[in-house]
Amino acid sequence: MEKHKCDKCDRPATYHSVEIVNGKKIEKHLCEYHAAEEGLTFKVAHKPINELLTNFVKMHSQDQSVAGPGDVACEQCGLTYAEFQERSLMGCPSCYQAFARQLDVLLARTHEGATEHHGKIPSNTGSGEQHQQQLMRMRKRLDEAVEAEDYELAAHLRDEIGKISTAVDGGGAAI
Repeated sequence: MEKHKCDKCDRPATYHSVEIVNGKKIEKHLCEYHAAEEGLTFKVAHKPINELLTNFVKMHSQDQSVAGPGDVACEQCGLTYAEFQERSLMGCPSCYQAFARQLDVLLARTHEGATEHHGKIPSNTGSGEQHQQQLMRMRKRLDEAVEAEDYELAAHLRDEIGKISTAVDGGGAAI
């Protein structure tokens, strides 16, 4: 791509725009200074992920009932929940157990009440769990058919599993 210079000076253009006014194409190439002068720039604040997480934890942990009296501490590393709220970093793997109650509340707020993962089938399908159980039974029967060298039954089961899988997950892998 061709590098442009600012339309108003010799600096490199960092702002580029194309407008169509009355059927005519108007291009602007401006440096940061002249773009700001025309009010065309804005600063995007790129925050590190740990800072975003810290702000999120603080925002969703304002309720004192979450931390509990005397603040909970990890027996392994000594990190308190208040320190976790400040840093958004666990001290060790045991912290997840120590702060389980507080993290459940935090996750529930974040995920509209859900604190457990139930697979890739949306819960609003109603029969997703039944489909998964049916698929598991059919796959077991398929394995048994192959082991017994009943290839006709195995082919039939393979096709049925493919149909059900396609209906359940929108075309994902059947087997």
